[in-house]
Amino acid sequence: MKLSVFQLSRRGGRERNEDRMGYCCAREACLVLLADGMGGHADGHVAAQIALQSIFALFQARATPQIADAPAFLAEALLHAHQQILRHARQLHMVEAPRTTLVAALLQREQLHWIHCGDSRLYLMREGTLLARTRDHSFREMAERAEQPQAQANRNLLFTCLGAPTAPLFDQAGPHRLDVGDRLLLCSDGLWDPVSDAELLQVLAHDPVSLGVPRLVATALQRAGANSDNVTAIALEWEMPSVATAPEDFFTDALGSELFQSPLRFDLPGAPVPAAPEPAAPEDELSEAAIERTIAEINAAIRRPSERRH
Repeated sequence: MKLSVFQLSRRGGRERNEDRMGYCCAREACLVLLADGMGGHADGHVAAQIALQSIFALFQARATPQIADAPAFLAEALLHAHQQILRHARQLHMVEAPRTTLVAALLQREQLHWIHCGDSRLYLMREGTLLARTRDHSFREMAERAEQPQAQANRNLLFTCLGAPTAPLFDQAGPHRLDVGDRLLLCSDGLWDPVSDAELLQVLAHDPVSLGVPRLVATALQRAGANSDNVTAIALEWEMPSVATAPEDFFTDALGSELFQSPLRFDLPGAPVPAAPEPAAPEDELSEAAIERTIAEINAAIRRPSERRH
């Protein structure tokens, strides 16, 4: 499995960057995540980080070297992250738990599965054509689906997220068969709000992801101006057809059955890195000590230079 991946996040005009993103690859599976901490609630960046750390830890425990049941794993992982956030709030006696959106994509067996909660989006493109896009869990999206634009619903008002008092609602899709050159984009609303779907398609259809992502992020920041939201994107091209290899390319075949490549982005510009909360595993599944060891391995991988890129 050969992938080309590029990820970028900018704080924009906000005091801190609430977004978190990253990917983790086993020999025969790759998991891509993006979470947008909700700034209207305390410690949204902490909720986003908890979500990524807990889900990646679960992935490393289950991808041996593939996920047996992709849809079931994604649903379990999302709910597990939600419970981790609530547990963090209980431990600190918080009046209200921090909240975050989440979008996750799992690639294996030349197929793509995804899950999302909130308004962080996933785009799947082939030769400049949009094959699929997630639908936001917002009241404005609901009004548009019901063909009631007169409702003037607030784009920023979501009806579900991770960390809320009620269990999160989520949508899942897949499997989608992947072809050589297919491109996948996960992004926060700081990108898709000022940049249209047509522009996203045009840029990613003609530029490699290492050039397209910075161009899209710069466009979003320029248009939003001083009041820009955090802008975060991670894009991936499946099975690059060219012989030349870019710095961001890697082969999962180079990984052993027990090894992972884990470029996680928690140390984003302008974003203080909170102390990682003590993780809790699903009951009767993984011990807390096992997940702590896994997260420690992930964090060690972040600090190490990549030795397996080709």
